[in-house]
Amino acid sequence: MKILLLASGFNGLTQRVWCALREQGHDVGVELAPAHTPESMTAAVERVDPDLILCPFLKHRVPEDVWRRWTTVIVHPGPVGDRGPSSLDHALLGRSPRWGVTALSAVEEMDAGPVWASFTFDVPEGVTKSALYNSRVADAAMECVAAVVCKVAAGERPRPADEHPRAVPGTGELPLLRRPAFALDWRAPAADLARRIAAADGAPGAPAELNGQGYCLFDAAATDEHTGAEPGTVVGRDGEAIAFATGRGTLWVGYAATLDRRRGPKLPASMVVDPKDAPFKQAPAALAETTYRRDGDIGFLQIRSYNGAMHTEQCHRLTQAVEKALAEDTRILVLTGTEHAFSNGIHLGVIDAAPDPAAEAWANINAIDDLCVAIAGADQLTVAAFTANAGAGGVMAGLCADVTVARDGVVLNPYYDMGIFGSELHTWSVADRIGERGAARLLGDKLPISASEAARTGLIGAVGPRDWEEFQRWLRAVAFGYNDPVTRGRMFAAKSRRRAESKPLSYYRTIELAEMARDMFDDRHGFHGMRRAFLGRSAPAETPAKLRFA
Repeated sequence: MKILLLASGFNGLTQRVWCALREQGHDVGVELAPAHTPESMTAAVERVDPDLILCPFLKHRVPEDVWRRWTTVIVHPGPVGDRGPSSLDHALLGRSPRWGVTALSAVEEMDAGPVWASFTFDVPEGVTKSALYNSRVADAAMECVAAVVCKVAAGERPRPADEHPRAVPGTGELPLLRRPAFALDWRAPAADLARRIAAADGAPGAPAELNGQGYCLFDAAATDEHTGAEPGTVVGRDGEAIAFATGRGTLWVGYAATLDRRRGPKLPASMVVDPKDAPFKQAPAALAETTYRRDGDIGFLQIRSYNGAMHTEQCHRLTQAVEKALAEDTRILVLTGTEHAFSNGIHLGVIDAAPDPAAEAWANINAIDDLCVAIAGADQLTVAAFTANAGAGGVMAGLCADVTVARDGVVLNPYYDMGIFGSELHTWSVADRIGERGAARLLGDKLPISASEAARTGLIGAVGPRDWEEFQRWLRAVAFGYNDPVTRGRMFAAKSRRRAESKPLSYYRTIELAEMARDMFDDRHGFHGMRRAFLGRSAPAETPAKLRFA
């Protein structure tokens, strides 16, 4: 089937749909809506003449000339009956215990067409909008896409929404929620403030006022500790997280942005809000940067980075955590991300906000390289698990482990697309796994791949279950399987061969950093402009040719 993906951006969900449909044998192309006027969009669709148009992530209106002539299905992040552009915001603000995703035909009224498919799910307590979107919403969206493709292939038609059961009661048309709707009142309980911040995560952000200055706050957690201080006062810090007094309890905030007429870049909270002489306090576990546990001969180190970006000082701390774990008498170290984030490499926001962005970029790439060397040079067997989507240096860091696995549904972007050559030992790790030709093609194509495709090509070793709890059990079983004496001996022999057949890690690092120095200090490929455009969320001027139909 020829399927056109019409999207407002090639985001994680659109990439996952694109990968899945291509692997199923469909002919798939993409058109990015911001690059078109209604007339040019209609002309683009007419040139393709697809059997089906799918819109997994679309904020723009589909031209009437398109949806009347071609079967056009919108994937809406809400259950049957829900309408409006702020579905997830309302769901989290209203503490809805259950939510859903619905695939419906595009019609004149937004989100009002007949229903092709709908799937619902439980909403975890305390989840942020971004985390919910990238996990349960994305999973339900994939179920909807699969159902739509089957029905279109079978010649079936959608059912009017009124004939479809309402799995989530009380839904209807809800208004667009702009930033003021999430404004924080410091006199409110910390738990309520944390929920508002979670509902506004990503965009538009929850606005708050501190000493007459406007901010947007992100990545928050509440505790019951009540300090008695004036609400809105900074009462503690732990690393870069800051604690604020509230009407009841304490609110911890991991990330913040300045807010004047426009919102500034999201940065670690202490880089935006001056904590002054706030005393050290232990941040809640939800904001912990690393979590380590031992299970017999195996150590499990979980790394948490908000939105996957890792700045210089964070990379230093993560390297120390890895080295500390490796200093124990374990035989295997397993490194994971969280359910919602793994890593995308260096922190472009912190780089851009630095007084000398080039110098900060250089410090950041060296710091993440230190982390990669610690993983690749370990005496123990190392296992890295892509627990969520990963990109650029985050993928390469995971490939530095002796064994790399992933959750089903994870999408990898194993390349550099920001005007930089890249480092993280990728000139060794990628070619070592899939050969020089495979590495050149992967890095040159600059296209996402699914976890299953990565396993098929040999880039990673195995794919585990999508369900988070099932994946944890699977990963533990995999690690303990490697700890079997015979298997462990075989794995260590392979590790030794890998090292013997390669040049010293410093060789690859030196070559990569020589290239990166020219990109960061000489800006030979436009790194600084590309970085600012990415952070400014500039709409694409045209759809990349590599995403269009051949």
